Amino acid sequence: MNETVVVQSPVGYVHMLFEDGDIVGINITERGRVTGRIPQYAAEGVKELDAYFAGSLRSFTIRFRFPQGTVFQQEVWRALLTIPYGETRSYGWVAATVGSPRAARAVGQAVGRNPLPVIIPCHRIIASNGSLGGFSCGVRVKKCLLELEQAGIGR
Repeated sequence: MNETVVVQSPVGYVHMLFEDGDIVGINITERGRVTGRIPQYAAEGVKELDAYFAGSLRSFTIRFRFPQGTVFQQEVWRALLTIPYGETRSYGWVAATVGSPRAARAVGQAVGRNPLPVIIPCHRIIASNGSLGGFSCGVRVKKCLLELEQAGIGR
């Protein structure tokens, strides 16, 4: 059973795709239509996202799974999960972490295909020169997420 649940957040409308009760995809857009009644299986995910955006949740515990992706992409996504809240790393750091130190460009492609932004914190990846780089949900959203986490560290 596939269903999309949409909630509003400080950075836009968060579209969460659920498959058999697991969250398998997230997208953030400027427009959306909030889901009226949240299904029971999605309630914990909505609760955790609300807590994250309120600055009171630093890591997610909700059930998720990678619906697609190569072995390399999944290794990259797992490496992203190790980046602490409020911190950033470079594409090169991720490449070294997954055992392919010369694969920063391939890491960038894998990061861009992350199906679960925010939960798998691809927004914490920046270019080696300190610039933000890209983000599947838009650079504005990436900047907002990084600022939200920096503010949350002081709490």
